[in-house]
Amino acid sequence: MNPFQSGILAPLPPLARHLFFSIAEPQGLPAALDALLPLVDGDRSVAGLGESLVHALDGRVAALRTFPALSGAGVDVPSTQHALWCWLRGSDRGELLHRARALQAAVAPALRLELATDTFVYDTGRDLTGYEDGTENPQGEDAVAAAFVTGAAAGEDGSSFVAVQHWTHDLDRFAALPPAAQDHVMGRRKSDNEELDDAPPSAHVKRTAQESFDPEAFVLRRSMPWAEGGAAGLLFVAFGRSLDAYEVQMRRMAGLDDGIADALFGFSKPTTGGYYWCPPLREGRLDLRLIGR
Repeated sequence: MNPFQSGILAPLPPLARHLFFSIAEPQGLPAALDALLPLVDGDRSVAGLGESLVHALDGRVAALRTFPALSGAGVDVPSTQHALWCWLRGSDRGELLHRARALQAAVAPALRLELATDTFVYDTGRDLTGYEDGTENPQGEDAVAAAFVTGAAAGEDGSSFVAVQHWTHDLDRFAALPPAAQDHVMGRRKSDNEELDDAPPSAHVKRTAQESFDPEAFVLRRSMPWAEGGAAGLLFVAFGRSLDAYEVQMRRMAGLDDGIADALFGFSKPTTGGYYWCPPLREGRLDLRLIGR
């Protein structure tokens, strides 16, 4: 039986709810994690621990770090690191709400809920701009190789690292662009999802071509749209065997390699950013041996 949190590899659910927690009472953290364990099965509920939570429990996850704030070519990428991230997957918004309430109550008062975001699948898996999302995702064994630590010691083998960001879109601004200009922002045609041979260097596909990095920077994306009030965008989620692949992509998007910022920044901006370690499973529960649980 694979030690992975299986929800990471599973197809996107119709609906999801993302929960972000900070540490409120450090002395209560051991009890909070004990209460969390029966509520996270790795399938319908996926969990990731931030660096502050690992350190508070005297644990050590060598490759985990705090999300870095970046300032690039006229763009800013903020860090809003949290201690715990939970991704609840399902198909009924009410059921997701009640599961989130139960989880929030279980980890209180040690962990305080700071942010909750509902996400959804749009059409067949499109961003709210209408373009297909995650086209270059690795598949099968390549997805496992990209997303999980393999061949490591017990407690680490089967774990994963994840980058989570809210991107807020100015959909009116994007809709005002002519169709050809929209395609050049993405580097693909909306009509058939084909990559454009004449895409400019700022096109998103040119900035993030995973095979163009040395070493190659493959991640497994599990992003979904969000909408609340008058705001909307993409909740970007990228799993990796380390955080390096995501980070080199983000640095190039911000123009830190060559001064060319990703054209996405012309209508969208990241408003949050956090890194988390997703433990493996052991007998159906999170394996927290690296943090002494």
